Amino acid sequence: MPDSMYQPTTAEVSARRKALAPEIHEAFERFSSAVFAEGALPEKTKQLIAVAVAHVTQCPYCITGHTKLATRKGASPEEIMEAIWVAAEMRAGGAFAHATLAIDAIDHSGHRHAATERN
Repeated sequence: MPDSMYQPTTAEVSARRKALAPEIHEAFERFSSAVFAEGALPEKTKQLIAVAVAHVTQCPYCITGHTKLATRKGASPEEIMEAIWVAAEMRAGGAFAHATLAIDAIDHSGHRHAATERN
């Protein structure tokens, strides 16, 4: 049994992925290059966004890759960590905001909490 469910990225794995769907692979590479190119947002900012999103999607490959790329584009360790904290707040904030759905479901189930009725 492997030590991790996440296999290391190797040149062989990359070549196999490309060989299995070459046109799609090349289109994705072009898309990725266009997305991360300097534009209205600087490359460093785009990489910091990618670091944050990678933490929300919990992709270890993206976390590692985009953290390294952010560093190469000039991001400091403090900026990277702050981006991660933004991601953490947004992920937690999603649960907080979606509590509205649970409260609505409770209200429509006919159950009212005593604290709600007092207000």
